[in-house]
Amino acid sequence: MKIDLSGKLAIVSGSTAGIGLGISQSLAESGATVVVIGRDTAKVEQALASIREKVPGAQLRGLTADLGTAEGAQKLFDAEPRADILVNNLGIYNNVDFFDAPDDEWTRFYEVNVISGVRLSRHYVPGMVEQGWGRVIFLSSESGVATPADMINYGVTKSANLAVSHGLAKRLAGTGVTVNSILPGPTYTDGVEAMLKDAAAESGRSLRDEADAFVRRARPTSIIQRVADVEEVAHLVTYIASPLSSATTGAALRVDGGVVDSLTI
Repeated sequence: MKIDLSGKLAIVSGSTAGIGLGISQSLAESGATVVVIGRDTAKVEQALASIREKVPGAQLRGLTADLGTAEGAQKLFDAEPRADILVNNLGIYNNVDFFDAPDDEWTRFYEVNVISGVRLSRHYVPGMVEQGWGRVIFLSSESGVATPADMINYGVTKSANLAVSHGLAKRLAGTGVTVNSILPGPTYTDGVEAMLKDAAAESGRSLRDEADAFVRRARPTSIIQRVADVEEVAHLVTYIASPLSSATTGAALRVDGGVVDSLTI
């Protein structure tokens, strides 16, 4: 099996670090032209340099824009009016108790984690339908199925991603455009490193060992008993973005290490 995305233009929101950066690199490795987007110009340039170092000859474009706002989305649309592959990866999270999260925090999470993907899909999907081929991928989370008690607002937005993805897939029946969600579990990103930095210093473990210990403690249902690597998530996204996945749509695909203890989603 060979995944060849040559000639395809991929837009990946929130792609300067973590899973988004990994997805951008994986798509570039498969021959796609990838648009890397972030709010900070320096971080966009760093992300482009990182991918070019690992994927010589990668076809890349960068854009500085805040896709959590309508203005930022319009900046993207003006720069990149069409796409073959859209990966709605942009998302924020934090640990906040339900009773400490005010209305504006719920609104901020919904705008960034849900509405950003709605805006981008609304703009790019009609062009995909016109050409008879396209891929739309929403990055949800195992938290969208098993809402964590310490991140209820985040979990609710990830559930919304699943609903938008599934409904849009049905709306696009027979068009050649597929829509799917990916549900990562705990994944070893720079965000996780930052979150566990103090705990690692206190325990004397490496950051990676501390992350694996966190999974065993906080997500005891994990079957792999460790964090996933970014590449493990990115490879599934790349397959779903390819022509090889043409019979997969309306699906919620887990790469959570078995955290969600269920026979179905």
